[in-house]
Amino acid sequence: METIRIDSRFDRFEELLALILASFAYMDGRIDPPSSAHALTLEVLRRKAADEIAFVALAGPDLVGCVFCKPETDCLYIGKLAVAPWSQRKGAGRLLLAAAEEMARDLKLPALRLQTRIELSENHATFSAWGFVETGRSAHPGFTRPTSIEMRKRL
Repeated sequence: METIRIDSRFDRFEELLALILASFAYMDGRIDPPSSAHALTLEVLRRKAADEIAFVALAGPDLVGCVFCKPETDCLYIGKLAVAPWSQRKGAGRLLLAAAEEMARDLKLPALRLQTRIELSENHATFSAWGFVETGRSAHPGFTRPTSIEMRKRL
C-alpha cells in the first residue's frame, strides 16, 4: 500500500467521490446534521483537491482511501479522512495519517487537528489510539447541543 499526493495529473475523481460516499455511508441516520460528504460533487471535489493538500491511498491499482489537509496558523486541519469499507482495518488510515503528519512537519506546523461527530464513538476511540486528544466541542449552525468534537495530535 502507498500514498500519493493528488496533483493536476490525478484523473480518478469519480472513483474518489464514490469512495468517500461509501466510507461515510455508515453515518447516515446516525448523525445530525447529515455529513457534509452529501454536498460533494465532482466539481466540488476537484476544487477541494486544488485548494487543499490531498492524498490518496492505493493498494496496487485500487484506490482505498483519502485525506484532505488544510494548513492553519498552528496546525494542519485533517478533513474527509476516508477509507473504503472493503479496505478498513488494513492500515490505509494510518498510512494517510502518516502522510498528513509528514506534510505538517514539512510546513513547520506542530499539530494535526480534526473534527469528528459526537455520535461516532468508534471514531473517537480510533483517533485517541492514534494519539489525538479532545480539545473542544462545537455545534453546527442551528443546533443548541454539541454536534462535533475537536481533536488534536501534537507532533
